[in-house]
Amino acid sequence: VQLVESGGGLVQPGGSLRLSCAASGFTFSRSAMTWARQAPGKGLEQVSTIFSFGDTWYADSVKGRFTISRDNAKSTLYLQMNSLKPEDTAVYYCLQNANRGQGTQVTVSS
Repeated sequence: VQLVESGGGLVQPGGSLRLSCAASGFTFSRSAMTWARQAPGKGLEQVSTIFSFGDTWYADSVKGRFTISRDNAKSTLYLQMNSLKPEDTAVYYCLQNANRGQGTQVTVSS
């Protein structure tokens, strides 16, 4: 299993970013996929999950601002993040079961 995140960066409060996770080594279309994040000094926090049949789940802290989606033809997971806040600053990870990518840093600061 390989999960490769991209799309992170530095953005001002209120800005947007789109994260991507390129997946390989398993049947992507049949897998639930999760975005999680880890802020400095804190534990891993589940942000959003999309199931194989398309249903989604969001943490209350991101509901209405973030949108998870998937492209099964490209084996790619996305996270559209709008109205970003400083408290969204973290390393964002793509997860499939117990597998995790290397992460991509998101920093929200003026």
